[in-house]
Amino acid sequence: MSSTQTDPYLADAVSGEPGSSRRRRDRYAYQNGAIVLGIAAVIVTALVGIQIGTSGATLGHVLGTFYAKITATPPTERAALQIQNIIWELRVPRIALAILGGAALAIAGTLFQGLLRNPLVSPYTLGIAPAAAFGASLAIVVFGATAGSANIPLVIGALLFSFLNTALVLSLASARNLNATTLILVGIALSQLFGALTACIQYFAQDEVLAAIVRWTWGSVNNSAWYQVLVMFALLALTLPYIRFRSGALNAIAFAGDDSAKSLGVAVSRVRLESIAIAATLTAVTIAFTGIIGFVGLVAPHIARLVVGPNHRFLITFSAIIGALLLVVSDAVGRLVISPGVIPVGIIDALVGAPIFLYLILTRQKAIE
Repeated sequence: MSSTQTDPYLADAVSGEPGSSRRRRDRYAYQNGAIVLGIAAVIVTALVGIQIGTSGATLGHVLGTFYAKITATPPTERAALQIQNIIWELRVPRIALAILGGAALAIAGTLFQGLLRNPLVSPYTLGIAPAAAFGASLAIVVFGATAGSANIPLVIGALLFSFLNTALVLSLASARNLNATTLILVGIALSQLFGALTACIQYFAQDEVLAAIVRWTWGSVNNSAWYQVLVMFALLALTLPYIRFRSGALNAIAFAGDDSAKSLGVAVSRVRLESIAIAATLTAVTIAFTGIIGFVGLVAPHIARLVVGPNHRFLITFSAIIGALLLVVSDAVGRLVISPGVIPVGIIDALVGAPIFLYLILTRQKAIE
């Protein structure tokens, strides 16, 4: 086992954290405190988001629903039972998928930016999103799949082509020993390829099919299902421990570069391939369930770095928190603006994320350097 995996302070040495033990402890206390406050913010935002809608649900109804499910004591009044069913079957899966999906995209963005040492990289750099869009479009045409996120053929199509794209990129990287810059160029080429294939399907598709494809590319957490929540939860539960275990190696690659990381005992090629595979899987599964949601994976890591710094031991967790907040807030805004109508979360996410990223570029240039 390499020293980057066993020494908890190597990340600080590589990233230039203060050398004083006291200052380091103060820094860790601040970072852990920020994570605790972030988790609290996610919980509060989620409770507010569950209440938004036309059913007239209140915080008391939300808390009562959770209590009834925990104690297995459903209400006897029909009206109260109806509100609880709406909350549990529609609202809670929606908010839970927004939280888990936002966290997954943010984690993937953090991994890609660190591993490829490029602050403008997002989870879609390697062509994952265009490949998913092509797979979903193909499923809509061949199987008549709808744009609802719970539609199995659509999900399978998006996942299949996402994984095929990722396997192709990783195979080329492994066989040719490609560096980070070349990987990005390969991803751009594949993005253009799958974008062109999707455009061909749209060009020849009938109006109803074209509308279904476009609706899916908007990105949405409408029609969220409990099986999606469980899949996302299981995926994050399996991958997060490994990512945190590799945090020292991630810091070494991100801050010292490949050659210096190798001199520190990091198996750079192995860590990069494994971590990219995890990031691609997180992205593929999320967009298969939600459609194309763009700015979370790009913006969340930058916001997190401004708060907790670049150390991946804390950055990964706080990026997930920021990603969850961005998606839950975007979904809430989308349901409030034209209520009782709903603007897809992917549109709101872009409208919110683009100004934030422009602000970071114009006022916090070091955040993207």
